[in-house]
Amino acid sequence: MPDQTGSKVSGTIAASVTPLRDGGEAVDSEAIEPLVTELARGGVDGILALGTTGEGVLLSTAERRAVAEAFVRAGGGRLTIMIHCGAQTTAATAELSAHAAEIGAAAVAVIGPPYYEPDDKALVEHFRAAASACAPLPFFVYEFAARSGYAVRLSVLEELRSKAPNLVGLKVSDTPWEKFEPYVIDGLKIFVGPEGLIARGLAAGAVGAVSGLAAAFPEVVAAEVRNPSPEGSRVLGELRAAMNRYPFQAALKRVLVRRGVPVVEVSRRPLRGLTPSEVEEVDRLAAEHLSPSLHRCGLASAVSSGFNSVLASIRRLSLVGDDAEVTPGV
Repeated sequence: MPDQTGSKVSGTIAASVTPLRDGGEAVDSEAIEPLVTELARGGVDGILALGTTGEGVLLSTAERRAVAEAFVRAGGGRLTIMIHCGAQTTAATAELSAHAAEIGAAAVAVIGPPYYEPDDKALVEHFRAAASACAPLPFFVYEFAARSGYAVRLSVLEELRSKAPNLVGLKVSDTPWEKFEPYVIDGLKIFVGPEGLIARGLAAGAVGAVSGLAAAFPEVVAAEVRNPSPEGSRVLGELRAAMNRYPFQAALKRVLVRRGVPVVEVSRRPLRGLTPSEVEEVDRLAAEHLSPSLHRCGLASAVSSGFNSVLASIRRLSLVGDDAEVTPGV
């Protein structure tokens, strides 16, 4: 019987990459288990598969089903596995949501369909259909105006709460704080997407973070969620800004390669991989955080020496300034 309240979904959720091969044209299912093992070793509480970081909307429905199954298998009860099921059509979204429930996922998240902006009535029905398809599995609305093209209005969420009993929360990736704060809604579990807002979000009542940065740097994000501080979140925001200078998914995969995970730093087109010079720059950035003796433990050395060393290393590379603005991509 699935947890209907979402009580098991909290803490640090890594918005995982999706391993690909053949120049990004095929899913590398064999790399998912070692990837999940590395993220578990890094201290995360769960994984969001097939979200923005996971290139979900670029994969076919069949590929998304296969990837979801592989992540649930690899999770093996040691991690909470959420599946992002947002798609362009309501039918495809509902199909993926139902499949996530069938395979034993812990929760479903759905972003509003991109390109067209449905009116409130249509959007309520879209989310209701997706929530109904996976019921009683916990259902989360994924609010990310920069990716969907519009913000989900609070009136939509209010009506949805009356029509979808399994709506338990939101994953919010909007910035700045003034756009994030309205979604901290009493009675809903809120997950913070922008790493720079983790401390502020948790202080306001959020239950955890769903972080793209945690897909390659799980230790630092998990440490901040466990012991949040404005300084720690600021440092994470600057690290995110540094990574955002490159194709984000490919850059995360490059860092995972340095951690010993058997992935290839390719993405599904139209996303691109890294240029040779970008590989060198990402390697230099990662080298600041990957101890030579702890490559498979990633940022353990950075965690033990404190966030100030992370901040200093980013600035030594001149990747971000003191007033860098971070746009999340999780």
